[in-house]
Amino acid sequence: MDGSGTAPPPDVVDTTTPSVARMYDYFLGGKDNYACDRAAAEQVRQALPTVEGVARANRAFLQRAVRFVAGTGIDQFLDLGTGLPTQGNVHEVARAVRPGARVAYVDNDPLVAAHARALLDADDRTAVVQADLREPGMVLEDEQVRRLIDFSRPVCVLFVAVLHFFPDEGNPAGIVRRFTDALPAGSHVVLSHAAVEERRNVNVGETYRSQSANAALVARTREEVAGLLDGLTILEPGVVPLHEWRPVGGEYVTGAGWTAVARKEA
Repeated sequence: MDGSGTAPPPDVVDTTTPSVARMYDYFLGGKDNYACDRAAAEQVRQALPTVEGVARANRAFLQRAVRFVAGTGIDQFLDLGTGLPTQGNVHEVARAVRPGARVAYVDNDPLVAAHARALLDADDRTAVVQADLREPGMVLEDEQVRRLIDFSRPVCVLFVAVLHFFPDEGNPAGIVRRFTDALPAGSHVVLSHAAVEERRNVNVGETYRSQSANAALVARTREEVAGLLDGLTILEPGVVPLHEWRPVGGEYVTGAGWTAVARKEA
């Protein structure tokens, strides 16, 4: 991929428009990105110099949250807007706690789907679905999702660093509700989201828009992020910055994002 990646892109991949998934891969030190992604990512770095640390902190939160949820007994996960595969994927973390864990990964980027399928092709307890989470019904009824996920038992749905790419008119709270309405009691939601309280995120959002990435970033307040989980029980410690959600040691970048894990009671 531009001499930096590991595989040629499918013909359907747009190599001229920055992709938020490929930009995130670049921030994490990955190689599955193009020149346009790297150029846009560097513009984001100018607006938020700590962006690489924030990306790592977000990944660390995902792993802590998955370990926690798996520890409650949940062994099936629906990862929405999964991004490109990297170390410590959901199935790897979950299976360290629940060896039989099943994971359905969903992303609308064809490059993400192609690479994830190549990585997970021999794993019959994972699936990679190319779909748009703005259409929950299509995701929930997908044959591969249904093969893996038993919606009569508790499920963990992950919205990690994805809902801030949905403007208010895209009704992100409604999207969350449509997914959680399909889940039984005892299911969990894992969420992380850019924080408007970190003022530089406003500049980051403007940078995403100016770079014509495939989504614009909308940072939100703590209260707005809590509102995305309306109807669910937000577990302790509540809606908190990335580094404050049940830390287990290590260095986590402060600010820049809200996190929460919530449970459906009925």
